[in-house]
Amino acid sequence: MTHNGIEIDQFVLLTIYPALAIFIIAFIWKKITLKKSFQYLIQAITCIVFAILYYLFIPNGGAQGLAIVLFLFSFVLLLMARKQKIEPEENNETKDFKKFSLRD
Repeated sequence: MTHNGIEIDQFVLLTIYPALAIFIIAFIWKKITLKKSFQYLIQAITCIVFAILYYLFIPNGGAQGLAIVLFLFSFVLLLMARKQKIEPEENNETKDFKKFSLRD
């Protein structure tokens, strides 16, 4: 089996770093309570930055697959930001409870 320049433990760390960044952004955004569409936009930009860095700086294409997955995930986050910008969901839980109420 050919060796692509990074070890499995390095690959796991390369996977954890963007996930950690996305969760930290979500945590901070929840504390400062700004629009959800901006949160998705910042997370998408973070994924794109990680994808570009992984593609350019990891030797022998060791993280090209991860870069592709991060780029695709950023596309999904951009779609979520667009949806949230068009239809902001204010209080999602109360809508669900009203829909399934036994009193109707």
